[in-house]
Amino acid sequence: MPRSNTSPGRSGRPPATSRAEILDATRRVIERDGWEKLTVRRLAAELGIGTTTLYHHVRDREDLLVQLLNEHVDRTLRPDLPAEPRERIIAAATAIHDSLAAWPWAAEILTVDGFLARLGPASLQAVETIVAAAVDCGCTLDQAVGLFRSIWYYTAGEILVRAHSAHRRPDDAQLTEEADFFSGIDTARLPRLSEVGDRWPELAARDTYSEALRAFVNGLLAQATSEKP
Repeated sequence: MPRSNTSPGRSGRPPATSRAEILDATRRVIERDGWEKLTVRRLAAELGIGTTTLYHHVRDREDLLVQLLNEHVDRTLRPDLPAEPRERIIAAATAIHDSLAAWPWAAEILTVDGFLARLGPASLQAVETIVAAAVDCGCTLDQAVGLFRSIWYYTAGEILVRAHSAHRRPDDAQLTEEADFFSGIDTARLPRLSEVGDRWPELAARDTYSEALRAFVNGLLAQATSEKP
């Protein structure tokens, strides 16, 4: 139930609403209704305050989500970093992945240019770790930034695809369509896809993030260091 602005028998200004209360209420709305349904108006109703009051704490819905994300990441992003720089890159990227995988909407609001300015201390430290470790591996600073960007695109994309797939519940018609597709593949034109056949969904659903990340990092570092004069 929304919290009343005033206690019974009392008058005057409503009690102040703290940042912690706002973020707790935001989390409740998202868990109950989904992040797509979150609005400043709905959150104000959850808190029992006016939208004008809430705008004293947040600029808009996106700012609210970024604040919640940064609080979550500051609590959960605590990677155990190895001494070897290549392994530090992998450990930091894996920690980012694991922290955001629980809240896939977070990856979606960060897939825009200029997202670095939105990050809190823990997230920025993870970015610093990856960039610095890439330099320690022999990359130039420009190459290190490119390496981080490539890792982030892969990580965010993997989170979003898996999240959308997890929420997708194919109906009978869609299952029938997929079965017909795999059984009707032109063997002469698409021999490998025909060979995989209806095993494709099972193979595509495997969690290969860790091993693919390692191969990706190894390839990026090899390419970067081979390009140096």
